[in-house]
Amino acid sequence: MGGMQFQKIFVPIASVVLVVVAYRAYGWGGVAIALGALVMWLLLHFTRMMQVLKRATDRPIGFVDSAVMLNAKLKPGVNLLHVVAMTRALGELVSPKDSQPELFRWTDASESFVTCEFRQGKLVTWELVRPAQPVDATTTTPPAPAP
Repeated sequence: MGGMQFQKIFVPIASVVLVVVAYRAYGWGGVAIALGALVMWLLLHFTRMMQVLKRATDRPIGFVDSAVMLNAKLKPGVNLLHVVAMTRALGELVSPKDSQPELFRWTDASESFVTCEFRQGKLVTWELVRPAQPVDATTTTPPAPAP
């Protein structure tokens, strides 16, 4: 939780420091370049977010091709946008809306699912659940005795 708060404070302060240093070093031309770089950085993040969400609109909510592969690719600390980019689908919200931690679930065609816990937008834990395999009658019966 502390890391997220630090990031919320650090980015605006670093932006202001960049503009001030640019002004002191290069005058108004430096300010123009620094502001241009900041706008470019914001546009890159906005474009990536829009691209991820555009891909997610074509898929059902909470669906993933393979829950097992998603489970293998997840790492603690990645943000929700990164997980949505990996799954190419929005997760199904399992927890109550606007509460912490947030729980999202992605399910595949075999009914296996991964439930991910996010705190302040960062992945904390996840769990893969696979459905119980039905017992096949042909493999449980002993072979017939030989005549």
